Amino acid sequence: MNELRDILVIGGGINGVGIARDAVGRGLSVTLVEADDLASHTSSASTKLIHGGLRYLEYYEFRLVREALQERERLLHIAPHIIWPLIFVLPQGPQSRAGWKLRAGLWLYDHLALRQSLPASRALRFSQHPAGKILQESVRHGFSYSDCWVEDSRLVVLNALDARERGAEIRLHTSLKKAVVVDGLWHAEIESANGQRETLRARSLVNATGPWVGDVLGQALNLHTHKSVRKVKGSHIIVPRLYDEDFAFILQNPDGRIIFVIPYEGSFSLIGTTDIPYDGDPARLEISPEETAYLCASASRYLRKAVTPADVVRSYSGVRPLYDDHAANASAVTRDYVLDLEQGPGAPVLSIFGGKITTYRRLAEHALQLLEPLLGKAVSASWTATAPLPGGDLPGADFTAFYQQLIAQYPGLPAPLLHRYGRAYGTRVARFLTGVQQPADLGEDLGGGLYEAELRYLVEQEWARSPEDVLWRRSKLALHIPAGAEQRLRQILVKIVSSD
Repeated sequence: MNELRDILVIGGGINGVGIARDAVGRGLSVTLVEADDLASHTSSASTKLIHGGLRYLEYYEFRLVREALQERERLLHIAPHIIWPLIFVLPQGPQSRAGWKLRAGLWLYDHLALRQSLPASRALRFSQHPAGKILQESVRHGFSYSDCWVEDSRLVVLNALDARERGAEIRLHTSLKKAVVVDGLWHAEIESANGQRETLRARSLVNATGPWVGDVLGQALNLHTHKSVRKVKGSHIIVPRLYDEDFAFILQNPDGRIIFVIPYEGSFSLIGTTDIPYDGDPARLEISPEETAYLCASASRYLRKAVTPADVVRSYSGVRPLYDDHAANASAVTRDYVLDLEQGPGAPVLSIFGGKITTYRRLAEHALQLLEPLLGKAVSASWTATAPLPGGDLPGADFTAFYQQLIAQYPGLPAPLLHRYGRAYGTRVARFLTGVQQPADLGEDLGGGLYEAELRYLVEQEWARSPEDVLWRRSKLALHIPAGAEQRLRQILVKIVSSD
């Protein structure tokens, strides 16, 4: 029989890896299993923001917004390579919320939590602001405020990487088939991608499977709860860059919803998101023509440059596993999380309902607070608020200074390549750049800035196994590599993985 674990985590999204990292850092033994790749579903399909959630104030979600704003500050300091400030311009159009309401909301947003790194909101006249040349002439006033951008799937990978390096076992492409309690312990039957099955024993089980949380409870654990997930589909489109400035827009629609228009990957703009009730398979999603038309119309309502479906170069969709609070409107469903702890037939299972990427770290702390008294052993105090994620130990959390250091250290490499490396890997970039003097030292060039040295690092250190792992979840290089490069990438991956 396998070694006894304190916690078995099911699910390799942001909540699962966050809990695994927190728990192992407190001295607990942890195994995490994920049926697919890390961040395969919801956690890589976000709008990629670390934010308080300005619009949640309309629904009186003051606790959630305050906690998210606190986390925004913390995450910016523990992962300054993959998280950075972003200014948002909020135009006030003829069908927008009243000016006094926007001012009041922004004042609350500025003051609900201590703000150290980001500037306060302010009123704008677009005749005196660069946004005036981007927006339609009829839009003359608005506001600006700050939040943060995050490389969402990399946030998941870095939490998993840190958890593994602290002693957690991370098992990808491994699914939970069923789990039963025997003599007060969970006996969980798992199956790897090659069909091999084994049984793990654990004192507790964490169900962090997002849209599948109810399925795991009912089918794999044979447990039932009155809490349920409300599946809401959110889709985004990627179009050629709509303007040259670095700020984003938050645009108000006549239906009361908002969308974002965000500079993305240098040459593109990201537009999203929709909010649509969804009852299908969360693993099989694609944007609908109606969603595409909605996002294009929403952006075109404000921007001088119209956006059409023909402009869309890529799209992605995800299911938000929101806690079902029975709100009539999908946009009004709470983004707060609910932790459901049950003893089951003698052993605890903690199920995660809802949540947002910004508050994953606090969610993990709350999860450990609930589980600790049931594990029968003393654990260390919370620690993740100040501990940098892998590569995030930049001196002074100053990415600009770190980037300049990279340029000086590797003068033979192109500056844009070093910038991407610095953003993706932070201080860990030295693990595949040591001794490199020129691009030829990085191995085969697959195009778009992808070299074999980086590819090997992703396989050996970050669990990458497929082109999608590399091009979409460990990076966004799919937007940049030339046509036909994916086949060569697949061939090299097979070679590297077989020798790993």
